[in-house]
Amino acid sequence: METRISKAHPDRVEVRGHDLTNDLMGRLTFTDYFNLLLTGEEATEEQRFFLDLLLVSIAEHGLMPTNVAARMTLAADPDSLQGAVAAGILGCGPVILGTSEECARLLAANVGRDPVEIAREVHERGEKMPGFGHPVHTPVDPRAQRIVELADAHRVTGPHTELARELHDAVAQVWGKPLTMNVSMPIASVLLDLGYPVSLVKAVPILARTASLLAHLAEEQENPIGLGLAAAAEEAVEYEP
Repeated sequence: METRISKAHPDRVEVRGHDLTNDLMGRLTFTDYFNLLLTGEEATEEQRFFLDLLLVSIAEHGLMPTNVAARMTLAADPDSLQGAVAAGILGCGPVILGTSEECARLLAANVGRDPVEIAREVHERGEKMPGFGHPVHTPVDPRAQRIVELADAHRVTGPHTELARELHDAVAQVWGKPLTMNVSMPIASVLLDLGYPVSLVKAVPILARTASLLAHLAEEQENPIGLGLAAAAEEAVEYEP
């Protein structure tokens, strides 16, 4: 058995071959360190910029189910901050936060193909197209639009983001109506264009949402609404024996 990430020694901590206190602390930003931990390599300037951008883009989006679950958990057990964070992270599945991973798989497997054929195959299987559609942001998800704009401006747009852009028109054609490209699609496409593997794409929204959860839980401790959310759910749902 082996690990290549870190080892704690009596006089030092070694991380990815670096001395934590004498080399990394005070030199790397947390985004740089996140990249080093995940990949074993220090981030390029563009990787650092876009990791920061993507983390900011997906961290917070109001009282989403992840934040509600965390607040209600802390209301039920005020001493379990870690449990409340875990409750929120457990909700980061393909419906709420994990769609970026599905987008990455779709893009990585289909670069070079006709986007209309890709969309038609998904539609004929009766599935939703990952990265398209949003209950709030219509017709444009401003977060997605900004990511693509900055990818173009920094000249990091590659085949995955180009395919994502082409899929927008293809999806509208196949579904017979325009669907919003949501933030999950450019998160995936830009990460892939920057050289990150599909397996690491979901790490970005999970880390980002952890920061958001901690903010909501700090507010919950000062201004509790968790039990009120539970009461609102009780009033909103009818019981049918």
